[in-house]
Amino acid sequence: MTTPRLRVPGATLHHEVRGEGPPLLLLPGAGGDAAVLDPLAAALADTFTVITHDPRGYSRSTLDGPHGEQRVDVHADDALRLLDAITPGAPAYVAGSSSGAIVTLDLLARHPDRLRRALAHEPPSWSVLPDAAEQLAFFQEVYETFVAEGTEAAGARFMRGVGPVMLPPPPPEEPPSKRTLALRERLRANAPLALRYEHRSFAAYVPDLAALETVADRLVLAAGTATRGHLPYRPAALMAERLGLPLSAFPGAHNGWSTHPAGAAELLRSHFLGETR
Repeated sequence: MTTPRLRVPGATLHHEVRGEGPPLLLLPGAGGDAAVLDPLAAALADTFTVITHDPRGYSRSTLDGPHGEQRVDVHADDALRLLDAITPGAPAYVAGSSSGAIVTLDLLARHPDRLRRALAHEPPSWSVLPDAAEQLAFFQEVYETFVAEGTEAAGARFMRGVGPVMLPPPPPEEPPSKRTLALRERLRANAPLALRYEHRSFAAYVPDLAALETVADRLVLAAGTATRGHLPYRPAALMAERLGLPLSAFPGAHNGWSTHPAGAAELLRSHFLGETR
């Protein structure tokens, strides 16, 4: 695995490249980074050249200036620059989960020539829902809880609102590796940044369904089997219906890529290459 850094406007991106085969960019959810995707990336590295990164302002991807509101289009532009740097001119596969799925949708809508195929797993695009105003008000309430009471209280309020959609991860190795310990520290530092600067702006993002309709043959919308009936399932299901696409069922819940990496890898391989193992 190589761990280069890439200068982009306003930031320097830490990214990691492993494996060999057609390029596949994996995008994490809010507050996540490249190491969150380790189990899934490792399961795919025998088939793809897997690219992961720390989104700007998180973990090892530093900003040139102070933190501010995170924007979907800026994250998508960062993803495009990663592809241009690592696989110039060659269309790539892109898959994102949660906030990373929103970035995937924006990237496909604005730069379809750079993507062979894209998969969006449970994008929290509340703006497409008929009760969008209610859901965006909920995210504002989570933010206000964070400002008044801190990260833990805001996280608890968030989980009460979305339901039991985060399943326990597999037992960690004992003793934990240095990489695991470092990841835990980074995620603790990232959580308040995501609550303050990302959750509300990403939740309010409006996917360009008209643009996506023109490339719907290259889009897969997915949701976890354990998320059905809860808020994070709804946007993917609604967008799939509007675009005339089936909704792909992935194992686990909203964090299924972490709890069921082997199953998620098989489905990604099947959707992108038509292969299973």
